[in-house]
This record gives sequence, C-alpha cells and structure tokens, in this order.
Amino acid sequence: MPGLGRYLAAALAARFASEGMGMAVVLLALERTGSAAHGAFVLTAWLAPHVLAAPLAGAAAARSRRPRLFHVGTLAGFTTAVAAMAFLLGRAPTPVVLAVAVLGGSCGPMVTGGLSSLVAGLVPPGPARDRAYGWDASTYNGAAVTAPAAVSLVAAFGSAGPAMVLLAASGALAAALAATLPYANPGPGPAPGAPRAGLGSGLAALWRVRELRAVTSATTLAFVGIGALTTTAVLLATTLGSPGGGGVLMTAFALGALTGSLTLGRITSVPPGRLARWAMAATGVALTAAAFTPSVTLTAVAFAAAGVCDGPLLTATLRIRSEFAPEEARTQVFTLGAGLKVTAASTGAALVGLAAAAPPWILVLAIAALQLAAALLHTAVAAHGPARAADPGRVAARARARRRAADGSLTTGPRAPSAGSATTAPGPRTPEAP
Repeated sequence: MPGLGRYLAAALAARFASEGMGMAVVLLALERTGSAAHGAFVLTAWLAPHVLAAPLAGAAAARSRRPRLFHVGTLAGFTTAVAAMAFLLGRAPTPVVLAVAVLGGSCGPMVTGGLSSLVAGLVPPGPARDRAYGWDASTYNGAAVTAPAAVSLVAAFGSAGPAMVLLAASGALAAALAATLPYANPGPGPAPGAPRAGLGSGLAALWRVRELRAVTSATTLAFVGIGALTTTAVLLATTLGSPGGGGVLMTAFALGALTGSLTLGRITSVPPGRLARWAMAATGVALTAAAFTPSVTLTAVAFAAAGVCDGPLLTATLRIRSEFAPEEARTQVFTLGAGLKVTAASTGAALVGLAAAAPPWILVLAIAALQLAAALLHTAVAAHGPARAADPGRVAARARARRRAADGSLTTGPRAPSAGSATTAPGPRTPEAP
C-alpha cells in the first residue's frame, strides 16, 4: 500500500490545522478586540461555506486533469487563509477578515471529505481498505484531541497569534506531503457516452442510493447534537461545581473517540451500516447516563464512554461512502457529506446558544435523544427502498480478497484498483459487500 503512510500524515496535519481554527479564532479575537463575539462571527464565516462549496469542490476534483495540482492547490489555499487570518484578525477591517474567512472555509471540504476520497485509490478493496478507513478516521479524532490543546498551550505561554501561525505551518506540511502522493494520470477524458459528474451528481447520489441516503441523513441529525456538546459540557460542568471542567469533559470525549476509532472502528466483520447504527445508539445511551451523574469525574467517565461509542461512526460512514458512491460522483459524495455534517454541527451550536438558559442536564438529554433518533432514522431509511443490483464479479472479487486476508496474504486481485494511485478508479460498488 505505497503512499498510505504519507497520506495519513498529510491528513493528520491538514485536520490538525482545521480542528484548531475554532479555538484559535476566538482566542485571537478576544486578545486583539476584547470581544469573543467578533471571533464567533469570523468563525461562522469560516464554517458557513462548507456545505455550499462541497459540491463545487467535489465536481472540480472529479474533472481536474491534474489532480495533484488541484489537491495541493486547495490545501495551499486553506493554509494561506489561515496564515492571513493570523495577521489580519483584529487589525484589518472586518469585511476583509470575513472575506478571507469565507475563502479559506471554501477549501475546507477538501481538507475533510476530499482527502478521505483518496483512500480508495491507495488501498485495494477488502479488509485492508476497511482498516485504512479506520486509520483515516483516527486522524480526525487525533486532530480533535491535539489541536485545541496545542493552541491553548501556545496561547497560554505566548499569544494566540503564534498559535494560529502553528496551524498555518501544519497546513503547509499537509500540502507538501500531498504533493508526494501518487496520483493517476486521468487520461484524455471520459469515453463518449460515459457519465460525467455534474454539480448536482453528488447530491443526487446521496438521495438516490439508499445506503448513502441512510447514513447521510442519520449522521447529519446526530451532528446537530454533537455540535451542541461543547457548550453543553461547559454549562454542565459549571452546575457540577467545576467552571473549568467543560474542557475536561470534551477532552474525555475526544480521547474516547480516538480510542473507539482505533479499536472498534477497525472491526471489518460487521457491515458498516449496522456499525453506524450501533455507534449512534450507544453514544445516546452513554450521554443519557452523563446527564444524571453527580460529579465531574463520573461525568467525564460517561463522556469518555460516549466518545468510544462515537469513534466507529466515522469509520463506518467512510466505508459506506467508498462502497456505494457512484464512481463519477465519488469526491462530491465525500465532500458534500462532510459539509452537511459541519453545517449540522454549526446549527447545533447555534441552537444550544438559544437554549442556554435551560438546565444543562436537559440539554444533555436532548443531545442523547438526537443520537438515538439518528440511529432509528438510519434503521428506517436503510430498511426501505429497492437495493441496487449487485455486480457478481465485484462480489466474487471482494470475497477472494477477504479469503486472502484471512490467510494473511492479501494481494491485489485482478479486479482491484492500482494500490499506488490516490485517484485510480476502484470500480463499481456492491450493495451486498459488508
């Protein structure tokens, strides 16, 4: 699997920069303007373009004749915006800062789903690819744990400006590593009559393909709750007598999610749809317990358990997108799915702000209820609608790959994609594949 290690390093560096932006923007705005609200406006401008830019970025990636230049260019644009924010926020006119935030946020879908769409070209189908998605999911969780901590540490010993420069340096490292990945030659273009990805092809796939519709609708609903969790954790810790305990609770959740993605997320014997349902349901149960714990310590334990349960959800989601996304809309499916989750999380953060006067345990129960409702939604959507016809050859190829993996000798079969390319087409998807 040449290139996978470099890909994971690039993904971790890019997502480190992305995950740190939330805290860095607020801290820098507070430091230079004295207003955290100013930082919240800038952060909204950074996050808002994700869902709007996702289909555009996905379509552009699919049509690009020079995929290396496109992926490196978007990472470079993201990095440039982060670096510019470090110098402009609190100094330049607000419209200029917001414009830079919008431009940088427009590159965000390629940092999340756009990068994940490359895994299928680096790893042949079968258990090896499923495990690769588990490692990819761990880069999200690892970044979620380390980036806010690093930003806080640098800001505490210096200022928020150098903390944002650190994020820009991480983005630059990601762009440099992405330039070294193997990319396939896209060739002269699609054959006459072959499907071509339009701007709406990703959205159409998310709606028409039952498996994609189920996981996208369910995870979007679940992320409304996850987006509200940070503010709710702060409020809950305050009522438990520890005003600074909100960070402890969220760190416990993030560490649990990292543990879950590295352990439960690597289970390849469970179909990804079932794994996603179990993850959302178990997260809801753990958060329900957290609503009734009498101390910050016990609440942190419950949050950690919720994180462990949530960890496999991203792995399962990535596996479903890889297996069922139409080839011509693959990158759009990844970027749009990620964009919808970011938008849902932003919505959740806004809603909990409006409901901040409610008892925190009620807010935690509401978040837990959203996770349980998401699991039920996935069950309902996945159980209805005709399944797509299977490709017998594809089924046989995946079965052979799994048998070879069981023997400890997984090799690329005659139908597997090139393992050395991040953009090689992996062939049609099979609904029956786990």
